[in-house]
This record gives sequence, C-alpha cells and structure tokens, in this order.
Amino acid sequence: MQAIAISHTRPIPRVSFAAAWALMLAFALILAQTLSAAAQTRPNTFAELAEEVSPSVVNITTSTTVSTATGPNPVVPEGSPFEDFFRDFLDRNENGQRPRRSQALGSGFVISEDGFIVTNNHVIQGADEILIEFFEGGELEAQVIGTDPNTDLALLKVESDRPLAFVPWGESDDARVGDWVMAMGNPLGQGFSVSAGIVSARGRALSGTYDDYIQTDAAINRGNSGGPLFNMDGEVIGVNTAILSPNGGSIGIGFAMSSRVAQNVIAQLEEFGETRRGWLGVRIQDVSDDVAEALGLETTAGALVTDVPEGPALEAGIESGDVILSFDGADVTDTRELVRRVGNTEVGKAVRIVVFREGETQTLLVTLGRREDAERAIPASAPADEPVTGDVLGLSLSAMTDDLRAQLGLGDGAEGLVVQDVAEDSEAFDKGLRAGDLITEAGQEPVATVADLEERIEAARDAGRKSLLLLVRRGGDPRFVALSLETS
Repeated sequence: MQAIAISHTRPIPRVSFAAAWALMLAFALILAQTLSAAAQTRPNTFAELAEEVSPSVVNITTSTTVSTATGPNPVVPEGSPFEDFFRDFLDRNENGQRPRRSQALGSGFVISEDGFIVTNNHVIQGADEILIEFFEGGELEAQVIGTDPNTDLALLKVESDRPLAFVPWGESDDARVGDWVMAMGNPLGQGFSVSAGIVSARGRALSGTYDDYIQTDAAINRGNSGGPLFNMDGEVIGVNTAILSPNGGSIGIGFAMSSRVAQNVIAQLEEFGETRRGWLGVRIQDVSDDVAEALGLETTAGALVTDVPEGPALEAGIESGDVILSFDGADVTDTRELVRRVGNTEVGKAVRIVVFREGETQTLLVTLGRREDAERAIPASAPADEPVTGDVLGLSLSAMTDDLRAQLGLGDGAEGLVVQDVAEDSEAFDKGLRAGDLITEAGQEPVATVADLEERIEAARDAGRKSLLLLVRRGGDPRFVALSLETS
C-alpha cells in the first residue's frame, strides 16, 4: 500500500473530546437521515399498487381457424383391395384437409370505462374470435377497432353493461433509468401475474422505424405481450412487447413500447381506425464526422437529405444535400429522431424546418402530408455532356451513355458518372463504393463528366475543405459519401 504524506500550511486547532463527540453524533444523525430518505424511495411492497390497477388488466385469448393439409393423397392401384378403404377415409376427412382451431394467449389493459382495450398487434393478428377475461371474473368478446403493425399495437372494444375500471396513460419521457416499474399480464398462460423491476434503459430501437422502447428487468414472458408497464403512480408508461432471450424465457431484458408513442397511435386508431402519420417526403441519412467536415458543419448532428421526391418537402423548397437541423422547434440529432418526430406530427400541420445549405441556415415552412398515402418517386437528374472517362479519388469513372443505361437497368433520364472500377486500396473502396454505382453530385453540385468532378475537387480545396461530398446511387437508392482530398 502506498503511503500518502499530508502537510498543512496552518496548524490544526485542538478540539476538545466533548466537541469531537458532538460532531460525530451530528454526522451520524445526518447519515441516518440520508439513508432513511433513500430507503423511502424504494417501495416496501407493491401490494397496494397491484390491488389498485388489477381490475383494469385483462387476459386475452384468441382463436383462429386453420386449414391443415395432410400432404398429397396416397396413390392406390386401381382394383387394389385398399381402394375402397382409402376412398372412404378421404371422403370422411374432406380430401385430407380438416380445419382446426388454434388458440393464442396474451394480455391487455382497459383505457376507458366504455371498453377500449390496448394490446399488441401480434396477439390478435389473424384471429377469428377474441375473448377478454377480466381480473374480477367474466368474459366479453372483443372487436378490433384498428391495428398498427409498425409499432405492434392494436385497439380493441368490448361492450359492457357497466362502466369498466380503466388505467390512465403516464409520461414515459419522465421515467428515469433506475425508476421502479411494475409489469402485469398473463405469462405463459398462468393467469394474472405481477412482476417488478426498474427501468434499465430508454430509447431502445429493435427493428421498427418508429421504435421507442423502454427496457426493463421486470420479468416479462410469453403471454405478457400487450400488458401494461406501470410507474409507481399506477400510470401506464409502456406496452410490454418483446424480450431478449436465448431460450424463450425471461432473463431480465424486456421491452415495452413507450407511452409517448403508444398513446398517439392508439388515439389515431380510436378516431380513424387506422394510423395517420405525418410525411415530409425526403430520403435521409445520418451525418458522419467526415460528412460534417465536408459540408462545413460545426457539429455532427442533423439529418442529411439524400433525395427529395414529389411531396411536401419538394414543394417547400428542401433540396438534396440540405441538412435538417430543426423540426417544428426541436433540434434534430439524427435520422431516427427526425422520422419519429415527423411520424408523430399530425397530417396537414404546417411546421418550420431549419436546414443547413451552402454554409448558411434557412427556415422553410412545410405542410406535412400523410405517410400512408405517400408514393415513392425519384426526381429527374441533371443533363450530361459528351462521354469522358478518367481516374479520380481511386475511382475509374465514365460519363453516362445509352449502353451504360441499358447495362445498369437505368431509366432514360439517368445521368451522372458511372463507377467502372474501384481501387481496393482506396478510401472509396473502404466506404463501400463499387463498380456500377452512379455518382450524380459532388460538392452538392450535379456532375455529368469527369471534368465536372475535377472542378468540384478544386473548388473544395480552394475553400479549405479536407473532403468532398459525393451523392451516390445504387439500385435507385441514394446516399452521401465523403472522400478525403488529401491523398488524391
């Protein structure tokens, strides 16, 4: 153990034994009060909360008619003694196909006294019959009001002679990592069950565009799907949806769709029977460090527009190469955040968008369309000059020709520089450029010849840029790639 010497510039005053003892008692009292306050934040029991919310949590049983084929019919030689036997057998079993009933179990919760119930879409998908079992007894048949596969949410409705107990939505954005939560549902078909844990993480994405999951270590198993995740105020802050597990059982990694997303989706399903998400009409990618440098951005943030098809963004003046920094008054950190914000904004709303373009910011007013009605479109490209080939930035390039359009399966209006080859020791190869790619812009200007590209390179160097931004298309899908100019 290393010894540490302590020196003092002033002499330490003497303290009497009584004063020292009083100081120690005061410190002990403060420590005890602090520990007591910390202990009070941890609930001694979840019993009161469970009793309060249990009447609003339901078990869901679905039934589906499934036609089961037994395979090809047996071939029996004509005149065989088994011919009549097999004919009678197949007739009795409708040519080898007998429908059967398949059942599935899940969970849900009541959100209004008139019988609206929230669950997961995968719990009721394809069901012919949906039965709701209540904690206090009794069953009611439910009808599907609407579903949203993108967030795996569904809204059901039951008709009851009496008002039903229901639970309110809570603010998932207020949930902190480490906060206590309680999950309820029907795990593994065992009936009503309660588990507790903490918020392990927030803002998790699994696979969907609009994902915003709360991760929790509260035990969630098959059958818990669609059940509520409560905060300590008895408010629903998440809809239990998925688990991460190597064996199908809970290992303490569960995911609940946040109430911030769920509440908006369910409100749309209740009002319209379907979702109506906002649509901006741009293709985007995240801003990397080298892309930010190439554009002259001070920070690596925002959403870089790679394409602007026909739609609200084009009408508002948004251009390919713009970086969206702010949407409807909120900063945009990356593409995922922008997609969620746009999708959660009402259709037809006029929003202000701040974009970074050619070293300056501009504010544009965009009236959002509806995502579900959007049609994919690709804008026209710039015209090309006479074909010229050359090697630049580790790329062997050729201007567009009719033969190249045919070889690459491009439309008659496709223009730009075709990548014929990529040096394997080049930065371009490391960043994914390959033969057959089409470069349509460099430095946010159209390029149709190698000379155009060389001009863009010189202009970037004159401006003090260390890299050049290329707009590359592959199979019609655009993306931006920044290539260094220091070694070209």
